[in-house]
Amino acid sequence: MNSIQNIKIKETYNDVRAFSFNEKKDVASDQERINHFLDSILDFKKYLKEKTNKLNNFNIRIEKITWQNEIDDDDLMLLNDLISVAKDLHSTLFRLYASWNLFRKKGIAKVEIKEFKEAVDDFKESYTDLESVFFFLPNDIEFSETTKSLSLL
Repeated sequence: MNSIQNIKIKETYNDVRAFSFNEKKDVASDQERINHFLDSILDFKKYLKEKTNKLNNFNIRIEKITWQNEIDDDDLMLLNDLISVAKDLHSTLFRLYASWNLFRKKGIAKVEIKEFKEAVDDFKESYTDLESVFFFLPNDIEFSETTKSLSLL
């Protein structure tokens, strides 16, 4: 007759034995999981670089628009729409950046996340400059006089 202690010992032995066997058998599977995890990190870094490159491209294009001189009311309407959409995009991208806080704390894709954040900040500066140049500064008397003086050079 088996005592209760004997039964508990056998159950524990069987559980430890089965777990030990499965761990030895799953070594290859664990390596696959690790490789999948590392591949996911590389995919995330690639994803970040693509977003950063797109933002940097937008920044260049918006800066070029800022230097345009001959703008009519239709152009101003389009610029107003562009600025509104850019503000909305900035808000979305900033929330996305904030959601990666755990990655930053763990040091995952640290450089890529930092570069993305810098591109997001530059993007805000670009559309803010665009708004200033075409909507706020033309109403500034000092700015208008300086612009006239520079155009005479």
